[in-house]
Amino acid sequence: MPAHIKASLLGSALTIPIQNGRLYLGVWQGIYLGEHRDYGGSRRFVLTLQGVR
Repeated sequence: MPAHIKASLLGSALTIPIQNGRLYLGVWQGIYLGEHRDYGGSRRFVLTLQGVR
């Protein structure tokens, strides 16, 4: 149950704009991965790109 509460508070998906091939973040923005496990295994990230030329 704690994992469900943490996922609902922190979220499990992220949308990041990209401009000219680079992350388009604000001056004080960053991306952090927060783990809440005592014994972690390997992780898999899924990246989906959507856009127009």
